[in-house]
Amino acid sequence: MDIKQFQSSLKDKVVLVDFGATWCGPCKAMEPIIKDMKKKYEGLATILEINIDDQRSLATDYMVQSIPTLILFKDGQEVKRLVGLQPTAAIEQSLNEALENH
Repeated sequence: MDIKQFQSSLKDKVVLVDFGATWCGPCKAMEPIIKDMKKKYEGLATILEINIDDQRSLATDYMVQSIPTLILFKDGQEVKRLVGLQPTAAIEQSLNEALENH
């Protein structure tokens, strides 16, 4: 996925992007949370997982300096960034806030 494809996937919706890597312990700990979010928010928000080893340019373009980094986009614009292992409640609150005003 290049930057243009990525940006077009953000248009006109709420998207949570999980930047991580297979070798990252906290990223592995987030996997079940992200899977649950995909089910819970299906049809409401899009949740993308980006492996920074495969998509270095995207990680660089969005200034991802540590992982996991979750970036919440609304209509193509970044509205929130969560860095590090996050509790389910924090992610849900961020998604719900973005969806309320969508």
